[in-house]
Amino acid sequence: MKNTSLNQTFLYKEIFEQPAVLKRLISQEVNEINILVQAIREKAITQVVIAARGTSDNAARYAKYLFGAVNHLQVALATPSLYSIYRRPPRLYNSLVLGISQSGKSPDIVKVIEGAKQQGMLTATITNYPQSDLAQMGEYKINLHAGEERSIAATKTYTSELAAIALLSATLADDQSMLNVLEKAPSFANAMLELAPLAKDIAQQYQEMRYCIVIGRGFNYATAFELALKLKELTYTMVEPYSSADFLHGPLAVVEAGFPVIVFAPSGAMIEEMKALLDTLKQRHASIIAISDDTEILKAAHIPFQLPFSVPEWFSPITSIIPGQLFAMHLAYWRGLDIDNPRAIKKITETT
Repeated sequence: MKNTSLNQTFLYKEIFEQPAVLKRLISQEVNEINILVQAIREKAITQVVIAARGTSDNAARYAKYLFGAVNHLQVALATPSLYSIYRRPPRLYNSLVLGISQSGKSPDIVKVIEGAKQQGMLTATITNYPQSDLAQMGEYKINLHAGEERSIAATKTYTSELAAIALLSATLADDQSMLNVLEKAPSFANAMLELAPLAKDIAQQYQEMRYCIVIGRGFNYATAFELALKLKELTYTMVEPYSSADFLHGPLAVVEAGFPVIVFAPSGAMIEEMKALLDTLKQRHASIIAISDDTEILKAAHIPFQLPFSVPEWFSPITSIIPGQLFAMHLAYWRGLDIDNPRAIKKITETT
């Protein structure tokens, strides 16, 4: 792979397509989202059940926080095997059942939407393929507008999923300030892509890393899971994601001198807790990479990965994952791995 120019890989191109993808989504899905919001209001929906797998499941984690905090909705992640294998689905009440899948082809996610329709629930889908089985099953369809994603590791479809969720949340809340921030998403993403040289340098320092922990909390709990997934599939590193709270309930014991810990700590309600966590990690002499815009957090880190600006915390997962994507890509490249085609996995995984 080292003989191939990095900027000729699909993964590199797709990471750098993200500003354009976000612009298309935000400009072209407003009408469909307005129609869905009207249905949610008419049916007085009080909870959201989300079916997803893999990267899309991490987007669902973000939705749990956003729909809960902004829209005061109870959000649960579906258990697809109850629909597809056990055939004993839970009873749903007053719910929007949302299927999130890049390909829209996984049979178990389709089964959740089918089961919800049989119970008379409102159904919607978020997918990159509006003609897919999942999209055809849902009553309302949000298109990611990401174009074909040829690298196995999902990048542009992930940030597009997050933006779709945020656009739905902001529209449902009728929050113009949120909508104004989302309008700036393409320019924010562009600024994040300028961190590529820094990501390359940090990745070079961690070429020999074979295990690490990734930590985030609140809205960026999802970001920790998504970076952990990218590092696993692209670099074959043993990675575990945690919230900062869960990490202190036992897993902290694995940390010894030099143990790599990547911390997502953008400004927001969780920043004081993240500062306390870094103090604990420093006491254990961990090797800390901090992805943050906060001066104190960056000073406390072994490797400060400085974000170029501050954004509202609810929006930060859309931008803060981009440095993580760049880091994972460069780490795989330094190791001479096949960036577009990681071993053992394929682009579309159809689970039942």
